[in-house]
Amino acid sequence: MGQSGRSRHQKRARAQAHLRNLEAYAAQPHSFVFARGRVGRSVQQLSMDLRRVMEPLTATRLQIRKKNSLKDCVAVAGPLGVTHFLIVSKTETNVYFKLMRLPGGPTLTFRINKYTLVRDVVSSLRRHRMHEQQFAHPPLLVLNSFGPHGMHVKLMATMFQNLFPSINVHKVNLNTIKRCLLINYNPDTQELDFRHYSIKVVPVGASCGMKKLLQEKFPNMSRLQDISELLATGAGLSESEAEPDGEHNITELPQAVAGRGNMRAQQSAVRLTEIGPRMTLELIKIQEGVGEGNVLFHRLVHKTEEELQAILAAKEEKLRLKAQRQDQQAQNVRRKREQREAHKKKSLAGMKRVQAEANGDSDAEDPGAPPEAEGTSQQEEEEDEAEYFRQAVGEEPDEGVWQTGLRAPGYHAPVCPCALVALTPFFPADMFPKAAKRRRPTGPPGKKQQLKERKPDRGSERRPQKAKGRGPGAQAKMGHRGAARNHGQGRPRPPKKAA
Repeated sequence: MGQSGRSRHQKRARAQAHLRNLEAYAAQPHSFVFARGRVGRSVQQLSMDLRRVMEPLTATRLQIRKKNSLKDCVAVAGPLGVTHFLIVSKTETNVYFKLMRLPGGPTLTFRINKYTLVRDVVSSLRRHRMHEQQFAHPPLLVLNSFGPHGMHVKLMATMFQNLFPSINVHKVNLNTIKRCLLINYNPDTQELDFRHYSIKVVPVGASCGMKKLLQEKFPNMSRLQDISELLATGAGLSESEAEPDGEHNITELPQAVAGRGNMRAQQSAVRLTEIGPRMTLELIKIQEGVGEGNVLFHRLVHKTEEELQAILAAKEEKLRLKAQRQDQQAQNVRRKREQREAHKKKSLAGMKRVQAEANGDSDAEDPGAPPEAEGTSQQEEEEDEAEYFRQAVGEEPDEGVWQTGLRAPGYHAPVCPCALVALTPFFPADMFPKAAKRRRPTGPPGKKQQLKERKPDRGSERRPQKAKGRGPGAQAKMGHRGAARNHGQGRPRPPKKAA
């Protein structure tokens, strides 16, 4: 049985082609289309139609919640490779459309004077042509009348061009061009016409009946006697289908296009069918950043050169103060970091020193006091004892006994008991330890105390009454104590056994 599947070279070639496709897709511009604020159903549907226009290089299932801010969208757009924002918003008086370039701007704000949704455009056509295969590739952008009318017009044209991937006319595949986006600029009214079309290519030079035969749906020829009637006269066809194409849409195809009869170097007609949406836009202002920054152009507000200079100076002062605060914060952070490092080093050094001292004390023995200090302390102690003897007895001590040089080692002078009594106030209290006193219990009186209270005369032989209401354990315990007490009074206790 032979080995199935592709060879190693085929797998490698496919992997390299897939990698090139991914790199090319990442290099193309991508967009987010969404609505901001409370816009209503119509404006929300308009944003969905704009998202349909921008397919497939847009987030089709993008959902923006109310709590999400523009900064959140910008933060998400960076890792995803999004380059443009198309935002639709609504106020009490107008509907606005914002086109933003990420990450540094600029931002173009348009006012939507008129708009028509896709469903309204399709419902007005007799035969609309729109299917899912048309949205597999981005549309072809066509700009009209964007001439030398000012820098703002040139900036608009550049923004719309960067919104879609560039096309190489020498290498483009005509089968990937299924839609067309037309943006027309009217210099008199300074308005933009936004139109979206579907492209269809049909052969030219054949009769209407022949074109009908070339289509996928075969015509109804039940009323015809011969097929020549269909090819010669075009019987059974509507006026719109039989209408000839003019020179404005007939061209020679540089390559074969999908469709019956569209051959290379043959004449074919390019037909456009509007699929919506429609918009009439008016440029209001251009900002430098993403939704903020200096106003580069404003249609309604005009400022003098002095006002612009004042605004620029205020902006520069604000930036200078911001930079100063950032420098101060950086210095504070650096100073605190150095303080923490110094404190950490100092703490580690102290811990090491304490550990070293502890290890040295545990291993070495205490050498004790030097001999000179020991002799001095012994002489002072003898002088104190002699002084105590004079105060207590009233006589001078014997020089032979109290003299340091004549005292033998381990010799203690005899002391009279009366001297001890007299010397008691001069000795510390802890020199003669006493027996620890037995503390009395602080709780309720026990059974033995109760029996003593009931029996004041210790010599009488009257036995104490038994406590009522006690358990057998308590009676047995008290009986055992009573027996021991009576045993000690009646007869002598037997001698203890020697251990």
